[in-house]
Amino acid sequence: MRAMIRFGKQPRLRFISHLDLQRFFQRAVNRTGLPIAWSQGFNPHPVMSFGSALALGWTSEYEVIDIKLSAPMGRKRTEDAIRAALPEDLPVLEVRMVDDKHAAPMALVTMSDYRVTLEGEKAPAVIAQIPALMARESVTAVKKTKSGEKEINARPMVIDLQATAEGFTARLKLTERESIKPDLLIALLSEMAGVEPPEARIHRVMLLGEDSEGRPAPLMTL
Repeated sequence: MRAMIRFGKQPRLRFISHLDLQRFFQRAVNRTGLPIAWSQGFNPHPVMSFGSALALGWTSEYEVIDIKLSAPMGRKRTEDAIRAALPEDLPVLEVRMVDDKHAAPMALVTMSDYRVTLEGEKAPAVIAQIPALMARESVTAVKKTKSGEKEINARPMVIDLQATAEGFTARLKLTERESIKPDLLIALLSEMAGVEPPEARIHRVMLLGEDSEGRPAPLMTL
């Protein structure tokens, strides 16, 4: 049995790295009293995986961690135990119990929703470029990868982009082969506007996958 846990990351912890978050969860689950499954080998650790790493400095209301249990547990007891082990800046928002055959969260994620707030006098000029970007079929961007930098066509990775009074909301592809982050999108819009990228606050609203009919669906429902 596994517990899929949706949690948030509040502003006070936005500069905690993903690696530090992994280490924290490994310690936290040991305090729950739940029957946590451990890996085998020289350095055993709790068996867990995240849906998608959140970049440093971003906040979120839809992070997902999958924790393997060595014995069946009820959803309510699991939720209460996890919530008690985490600080209020990492609120537990939803818990779902699944069997071991259920796909791992990182294998299900295909896209993500973000809310971006832009600050400073350059923000309106950047926001104004959204219709022009969405009207294009191709937008060249330079993306950093593990093997270096490469040019990509970013436009197909921007599924939806809507201007708001303070910035924009975006639905972006998030797969191993195709992905674009909001900060790169901000850089593209700023280049089109002919200004330096403004300061931004990035908040992840949801992780999504695809249901049996190929339609976008929240990760916790799959």
